[in-house]
Amino acid sequence: MNIKLFFLVFLVWLATFSMAQTVKIEAVNATELLEKLQQQKGVVVVNFWSTWCKPCIEEIPHFLQVYNAQNGDSVQLWLVSQDTKDLYHSGKLKDYISKKDNWSKAKLLWFNETNADYYCPLVDSSWSGVIPATLIVNPAKGYRKFFEETMSAELLSNEILKAMK
Repeated sequence: MNIKLFFLVFLVWLATFSMAQTVKIEAVNATELLEKLQQQKGVVVVNFWSTWCKPCIEEIPHFLQVYNAQNGDSVQLWLVSQDTKDLYHSGKLKDYISKKDNWSKAKLLWFNETNADYYCPLVDSSWSGVIPATLIVNPAKGYRKFFEETMSAELLSNEILKAMK
């Protein structure tokens, strides 16, 4: 193997390794998630998703686009994975996210819950457990709205504006 090829392979490996290392995913249960939400200032968009959910994966770039268009720290985006414990603990969830453009700009959480009959009503009384699902809150203004559907960038932008008022 010539030195240039070796160096190129090494750089690609190093870049991949570095990206995987920067992804941080915090494990939270429903109670912890709701407590964290109440402590926030400004608007928080909480998107519930899983790696196996095609509509979830398709809408996240729209969420990132809207989030990146916001000025300052007035809006936060939390991506809450509902994948299995095995996927989380094995590092495969981290690997999956590290391959997605800009996902690590959002706050990444893993939902450490398995009983939907328990956690869905805690998050929102109307939640049947279907994903994608999104909760938009602004604790300071008393704003709280839940969506059990795929959201377009336009709908998300409009709802963020409502939450800011």
